[in-house]
Amino acid sequence: MRSLGRRLRALLTTAAATTAAAGLLVATAAAVPGGPSDAPAQTVRAAAGAAAPKPTVVLVHGGFADASNWNGVITELQKDGYTVAAPANPLRGLPTDSAYLASFLTSVKGPIVLVGHSYGGAVITNAAAGNPQVKALVYVAAFVPDEGETLGRLIQKYPGSEIQAALTPVPYTNADGTTGEDLYLRPDRFRDVFAADVPLRNTRVMAAGQRPFSATAFTDTTTAAAWRTIPSWGLVATADKAIPPALERFEYRRAHSRVVEVRGASHAVPVSHPVTVANLIEDASRSTAE
Repeated sequence: MRSLGRRLRALLTTAAATTAAAGLLVATAAAVPGGPSDAPAQTVRAAAGAAAPKPTVVLVHGGFADASNWNGVITELQKDGYTVAAPANPLRGLPTDSAYLASFLTSVKGPIVLVGHSYGGAVITNAAAGNPQVKALVYVAAFVPDEGETLGRLIQKYPGSEIQAALTPVPYTNADGTTGEDLYLRPDRFRDVFAADVPLRNTRVMAAGQRPFSATAFTDTTTAAAWRTIPSWGLVATADKAIPPALERFEYRRAHSRVVEVRGASHAVPVSHPVTVANLIEDASRSTAE
């Protein structure tokens, strides 16, 4: 029995030594450049280094709205690892709003996917011109004017908009004594014209907190068309009563945008279909990284 025990201990000692030696060989090979494990490790590191960072997504709202209209879209994008900014659009007219957004964009580091809803589409069209960091434009039920166009003329190109009949103009006085006119949507028409597929309890809150925009937004002339040099994506809301779907299709076709259509969607499609809007933005992000 003692002889058998000695033999077993000897075998176990030999096996342990062999295992340790094998482990040392593997560790040495991994540590030495060109060793058997070095190539896969280098591949993993190279892949990690080559992965381009996600662009920052900048969301620009339109008239009768504020940045909270993007809340559902922001949640989806952040869940997927995107850095998102939704600055307040001043809504004081195209020259003012475009200059403000252009200044904001200079504070964003790295590549940008710039998204505009409604009137916000006109703002990004002007503001992104000449900015090399803007890699994609995404238009969501938006105006996409060309250089020299006004939104007032553009919205008359196709029938279907009920926005003009639902407006309430409110005059205001500036500090210097000059006057202007703000445009509100009548609360009793807000849901029907702007957000027909959003629950009534939500649209009541949206109507109460709507931000008016200056009437000059319809007469201001577009001075630059960023979509001529920057790839674009467009979303058509097929039940839009603010910007006619036919106009949205025309604009996106002219801009050579990649287009999706959301059947039955109202003008407030970022509120009613946030996942679809976020998916389109992420498609634009991935495509510009290819």
